[in-house]
Amino acid sequence: MSERDFLRREIAKPSWFSLMRSARLIIGGLIGVTTFAFGQIKDGVFSLRVDHPAIQYSDRDTSDPITKLYGKLQEGKVHLKFEGDQGYLRSVLEVLNVPIESQIVVFSKTSVQAPRINPHNPRVLYFNDSVTVGWVRGGFVELAVQDPEQGVIFYTLHKGDEQKPVFMREDTCLACHVSRSTMGVPGMLVRSVFTAVDGMPLRQLGEHISDHRSPLQERWGGWYVTGRHISALHMGNAMVNLDKPDSMEGKTTVTPESLTGKFDTDAYLSPYSDIVALMVFEHQTHMINLLTRVGWEARYSSYRQHMSKMALSETPSRFHDPDVPKLNDTVKELVDYLLFIDEAPLASKIEGTSGFTKKFSGQGPKDRKGRSFRQFDLQHRLMRYPCSYMIYSEAFDALPGEVKQAIYKRMWQILSRQERGGKYARFSFSDRRAVVEILRETKIGLPTYFHELMPD
Repeated sequence: MSERDFLRREIAKPSWFSLMRSARLIIGGLIGVTTFAFGQIKDGVFSLRVDHPAIQYSDRDTSDPITKLYGKLQEGKVHLKFEGDQGYLRSVLEVLNVPIESQIVVFSKTSVQAPRINPHNPRVLYFNDSVTVGWVRGGFVELAVQDPEQGVIFYTLHKGDEQKPVFMREDTCLACHVSRSTMGVPGMLVRSVFTAVDGMPLRQLGEHISDHRSPLQERWGGWYVTGRHISALHMGNAMVNLDKPDSMEGKTTVTPESLTGKFDTDAYLSPYSDIVALMVFEHQTHMINLLTRVGWEARYSSYRQHMSKMALSETPSRFHDPDVPKLNDTVKELVDYLLFIDEAPLASKIEGTSGFTKKFSGQGPKDRKGRSFRQFDLQHRLMRYPCSYMIYSEAFDALPGEVKQAIYKRMWQILSRQERGGKYARFSFSDRRAVVEILRETKIGLPTYFHELMPD
């Protein structure tokens, strides 16, 4: 049995997710439900059906990290170890190369395991560039992994017969993870919500979707945040007591170095919810969605061109979509985000305590001067060199050639100062030059014009 057939078979099995599907509608507003009966791209949201012939989200072969891992498990090349209450958590982090230092902790009831989550029994997430692993005590392991072409694929990990691990693909997750907040593609998002003392999100007070463009005072509602010397106002660690009107602000500057004493941290792999890890995760989630979105737009465009050439005149409306935005617009948005053009500045120093900063920044690739896009600033902005490390991701490399060329062309317009007005004015020459120099030595397939002399 192939990996795809196995995983398809597992989807058909009754699971906790299918039972929770109806529960979502009961937990008034906890989880936003999005329909998949889409027609066309409108208002910037990619509203094409995920089973459209150009996409085939559930039917195409995948090459995501879980599909690859399952193949290794079947061949006996990898084994997962089951350990007490945490089950396969530690083992799956090890085999997928997901660092424990990346742990971030959410106490709001804003996931499919909402009934189990509260400030004394929070949910933890761990991540690397293409894998996010979630776990809550008393629950199961969740996985959201990036397929280079299909976007984020969702799985759950359960203990099977004789403690053999069973991965089940969970397309029901799309009920939350295909929405305007994910750009209409299967993706990731970080919610910041005012949260009651029992973990219930208070959406009537407002909520935010966070990425690196968000001001800190709007971030981390419903999340625990740990760090050192943090003076910036944010929503993390704060809970709203509806019986006390003076607590309605739900914002704080209190950022402990550890979560010890907040809950039973001995039941978890780490006592931290690192502020730097949170900021990197926020950046990465929207970057993943943008890469998926631009890839899907290109595939849909190619499909329409192919079908038009077949001269199917009996159904012309299928191929005439006046509301479809030009791919160039999405490319511009992606490049702006890739280069941190609209990043919210930091007003003071940010410092983590879990060891994530050192772990993350120690990865490559690096140029001959030792510079990389994983090195942090944390004084005025997130990264020292304003270009996303996700330019090295499989999702970026898997984009159609013409799309990558359009991205590189737009990057060069900004980096070579052809585009320098408005919001691009604050992109200093030294930053542009550093980004170009690092790319020249570390990015395979970079166009030759990146080696031209940069104007002052």
